[in-house]
Amino acid sequence: MADSTGFDNEKYLEEQSRAIVDRAAKLGGKLYLEFGGKIAYDFHAARVLPGYDPNVKIRLLQMLKDDAEIIVCIYAGAIEQRKMRADFGIPYDLDAMKLIDDLRDWGLLVRAVVITRFQDQPSARVFKARLERRGVTVYTHGRTQGYPTDVDRIVSDEGYGANAYVATERPVVVVAGPGPGSGKLATCLSQVYHEHARGAAAGYAKFETFPIWNLPLKHPVNVAYEAATVELWDVNQIDPFHLAAYGEQAVNYNRDVEAFPLVARILERIGGDSYYRSPTDMGVNRAGFAIVDDVAVRAAAEQEVVRRHFRYACEYAVGLVEREDAERAQLLMSSLGLDEEARRVVRPARDAAAEGEAKGKGNEGVFVGAAIELPDGRVATGKNSPLMHAAPAVVLNAVKMLAGIPDGMPLLTANVIESIAGMKKDILRMKALSLDLDEMLIALGISATTNPAAHMAVEHLKRLAGCEFHTTHLPTAGDEAGLRKLGLNATSEPQFATRSLVIG
Repeated sequence: MADSTGFDNEKYLEEQSRAIVDRAAKLGGKLYLEFGGKIAYDFHAARVLPGYDPNVKIRLLQMLKDDAEIIVCIYAGAIEQRKMRADFGIPYDLDAMKLIDDLRDWGLLVRAVVITRFQDQPSARVFKARLERRGVTVYTHGRTQGYPTDVDRIVSDEGYGANAYVATERPVVVVAGPGPGSGKLATCLSQVYHEHARGAAAGYAKFETFPIWNLPLKHPVNVAYEAATVELWDVNQIDPFHLAAYGEQAVNYNRDVEAFPLVARILERIGGDSYYRSPTDMGVNRAGFAIVDDVAVRAAAEQEVVRRHFRYACEYAVGLVEREDAERAQLLMSSLGLDEEARRVVRPARDAAAEGEAKGKGNEGVFVGAAIELPDGRVATGKNSPLMHAAPAVVLNAVKMLAGIPDGMPLLTANVIESIAGMKKDILRMKALSLDLDEMLIALGISATTNPAAHMAVEHLKRLAGCEFHTTHLPTAGDEAGLRKLGLNATSEPQFATRSLVIG
């Protein structure tokens, strides 16, 4: 686990806030700022830029809060399809509500929610009603007539003019959303159209952290961005418009490059001048200038590429993505000269599974191994047993190592384990009686009331946040929930621990 800090948050805040203020002054009037990526809890950025505060963008908005307000966009189709945010394990509609709560908690003004590409979908109607009954202003925007070929129709009463105008008051309007494809760009351009129709000056810019335009095309940080968006088929490339305009190389990605001519024409049609000569010009991204240790950043980004390979392999195994997505993630890993065991916890986890298999020869069960790399570089391992899954076993071993508790000292009180197992068997009628990680954490918390060693172990659980975890088989829902709560950077291999199609 790398200890080096590769990113300077304070430098980033200074550079980024100045860039936004300067852009707003240059454009004049109101600036609609599209926030690409995650506005809060950006754990991808934190993983590839060691030292990056996952909420540094929130801190940035707090610096600008007297001059900024926020519109949250969500695509109606994402609500209908129950699209999930992987790092929280919640659907996009709940993520949007969580985002509103978080922004309000930080003292930021959320002006409204816009449901984009709304076609009266039942789930989107329910979402709208839930927000409105809690006092949140909600607008719906349909598909833009004429998009993407008929610019005259797009920039007319039939196109953007058909959208409801979101009344805003402050000079910087941040337009954010849960994940890609939420309709942020269309909302920004629609608002710019309405502002000009009302005789007010307004412009557009984009705040996108990745890819980082002033890093090399194949820098691991930029490759990690491609690996994180495999299913979107985002491909980094040299911005041809920037190269032609300035004779300088800048990195952008295919969707922005492909959209630039259209966006520039729309802005020209609205205001008579697009202001920009390239998609890179549209961005206000100063993240590259806050990297203070390129070696640490490269190493962290390489690890993220390997993590993404495992994630897509697992998502393919359970039917969430196509084979081409998993293969592309593997190719991106190979392009950096990496393999699965470049991730330090992979070999120990596999060895733990092999050790269990060797000791349990003749047993028909599946042997699962798991490993955690601790903050000091030591690696704890564990394997499954009739008592518990591999994930809780390795977590217990890890906190024992951190707390200096002897390996043979029990942490879980016997009657607590028996009570949970009895509940699962006799009341809940579950087939699987061994404890998953979520259940083990509850058992550990109860045991801590009477067992001093368990109490000490609980105190060290927080030190596992940000540690690397790997298991040789797909975790159960209870294991996944526990791993998320502990903040572990978890990966697994695309192997099932049982032949059962339903676990329970």
